[in-house]
Amino acid sequence: MAVARKIKTLLTVNILVFVGIILFSVYCRIQDRSEELLQMGRISEQRLRARNGKVSNLVDRQSILQRLERLEDVVYNQLNGLAKPMGLVEGPGGLGQGGAPAALGEDSHDSEGKYEEYGYNAQLSDRISLDRSIPDYRPKKCKLLSYPEDLPQISVVFIFVNEALSVILRSVHSVVNHTPAHLLKEIILVDDNSDSVELKFNLDQYVNKRYPGLVKIVRNSKREGLIRARIHGWNAATAPVVGFFDAHVEFNTGWAEPILTRIKEDHTRIILPAIDNIKYNTFEVQQYANAAHGYKLGIVVHVHHPATGVAGQGR
Repeated sequence: MAVARKIKTLLTVNILVFVGIILFSVYCRIQDRSEELLQMGRISEQRLRARNGKVSNLVDRQSILQRLERLEDVVYNQLNGLAKPMGLVEGPGGLGQGGAPAALGEDSHDSEGKYEEYGYNAQLSDRISLDRSIPDYRPKKCKLLSYPEDLPQISVVFIFVNEALSVILRSVHSVVNHTPAHLLKEIILVDDNSDSVELKFNLDQYVNKRYPGLVKIVRNSKREGLIRARIHGWNAATAPVVGFFDAHVEFNTGWAEPILTRIKEDHTRIILPAIDNIKYNTFEVQQYANAAHGYKLGIVVHVHHPATGVAGQGR
């Protein structure tokens, strides 16, 4: 009986130990699985947060872009408030975009009179946006060039007498729109004693409100002629580099950097730009073939397509 009891006790102990081992093994597996599930849960939560963050960022970005678009509309509406009373147009779109030929509708009047007065279709110019785009005719290799960041600033001088207001302002808008802000020191408008009334009060009021501090107007008390007018502009300029242009031009993309780079390399250089044509009757931009120029006195460097100009002008 005693032996049977011992055997029974040993069997019971063995069974309990075996069951304990099994239970412990199951517990360990449950713990490992729980850790895996927790880890998977953490990863899923992180992914969900990241996804929500991306969605939130996308929503925020779209919201910001929409606000900027609305702000741009408000700005253009406010700016057009300056141009509209003068019968002019600002902002993108409209006639002549991309340098395409433009034409007036059948309801236009007095175009012949303005042709005779200005030598170009000034009435059409008034209907073309001051911010219109023009083709980029630079050669492919020119578009791939890079330029130093520490270039000198430039003062742009426009000389005019009895020019159409819209043509002058398009020249101003064009140089502002296509010149890096840190390179453009100022714009100087030299009025060589114009007779036109709109080139007095309207021009002053517009540039002072539209470009405060950037645009200066120099008015000659008598007709000085092109060379003396340029000298007056030179005297008013404060930048280390001065560029002289007629007031019936439109500047192209990347016009300033190659000019200023060449002058930075050698300050004795005089830069002669390549100028395409703006047709006097349709304001279509026409590309002129590249040509080389040079003078015996000093150094003249040719730069590809920085500007376009209206043909047929006396100045």
